[in-house]
Amino acid sequence: MTHAAESPHVVVRIASPSWRRAVPAVAAKTRRWAAAAIAAARSPARGEITVVLADDRTVHRLNRTFRGKDKPTNVLSFPAGAPIAGAGADHPLGDVVIALGTARAEARAAGLTLEDHLAHLAIHGVLHLLGHDHERAAEAQRMERLEVRILAGFAIADPYAPAAPSAPPAARRRRA
Repeated sequence: MTHAAESPHVVVRIASPSWRRAVPAVAAKTRRWAAAAIAAARSPARGEITVVLADDRTVHRLNRTFRGKDKPTNVLSFPAGAPIAGAGADHPLGDVVIALGTARAEARAAGLTLEDHLAHLAIHGVLHLLGHDHERAAEAQRMERLEVRILAGFAIADPYAPAAPSAPPAARRRRA
């Protein structure tokens, strides 16, 4: 097990002030969710991860520029690549960028709280930076199981579980 000083450092940048109104204490919560993903992934990676809480316009521009997809998306992960020589433990590991409008619409459609969905997106994005992927079925299952386990540590329901047909969407919300 790694010590906290050896684990990647998480920086949360709030690029859209609307995030502060949407989720109370959003920076501190996002930092905790990202740190839990780092711990659960047991990655040997060291350095800094930045989570940017942005608006749909910003994420749309990034998605178009870097992925060739002309639409917003919920979360993007940008690995930084090889560490810069001499940077030591302070080198960037990459950035995770999350879009408020898309996250809010997805949460509403799934009957989830925005906070619970943000937790899932932050964890999902950080796991991507640490080498997890979901391109193949076996990889997707491993990544989803890890996400579900991390979310459960925060008393957040499995976002991949199908909602019971007779249950209203609110039944999937986390019970406080």
